[in-house]
Amino acid sequence: MFVRRGVQIEPLIHGAGHEAGDVPAPKTSLSCGLGAAAIIARDSLPAATEKLRRLRDRLHAALQAGLGEKIVLNGHPELRLPNTLNVNFVGHVGSEFLAKVPEIAASTGSACHEGRVTQSPVLCAMGVPPEVGRGAVRLTVGRYTTEDEIDRAAEILVKAAR
Repeated sequence: MFVRRGVQIEPLIHGAGHEAGDVPAPKTSLSCGLGAAAIIARDSLPAATEKLRRLRDRLHAALQAGLGEKIVLNGHPELRLPNTLNVNFVGHVGSEFLAKVPEIAASTGSACHEGRVTQSPVLCAMGVPPEVGRGAVRLTVGRYTTEDEIDRAAEILVKAAR
C-alpha cells in the first residue's frame, strides 16, 4: 500500500501495529484471490447445490426403501441444507449405531454423558420425541461424493439398522 507523505490513515482495525507504526495493509493478493473465489462460487454454486440435493435425496430414498418407518427425517422435507440429511434410526442410539458402521463418517444428534443418552436441544425444540431422537444421525454429502458411494453407504446403513 502506498500512502502519500503527510496523509494520515485511520485504522479500521485497532490493536495491531505495523511497519513503522503505519496502518496494517490488506494483502492485495489475498483480496484478489477472494474475489476470484467468489466469482467461481457464484458461477458454480447453483449446479453444485442441485447435485448435492440430488445425492442427499437419493440417500434418503434408499434408507426409506430399506427401512420404511424405522427411518424418520428431522427437519423440513424441502427447506433444509442441500448437503445434509438428518434422520433418526428408530430403535437405535445414534452413537452406538455409528460404532457398528466404521466405514461411514457421520455424527449424531445426541450425546452420552455419565451413561445417559441425551437428545440435542435442537431436536427437543423441534418436538422430536426422545425415544425417536436418540437415534439421530447427521449424514452429509460433498462436492466429490458419487452416486455409487451413496448407494454403498445406504446399503451399509440399512444392513446395520436391521
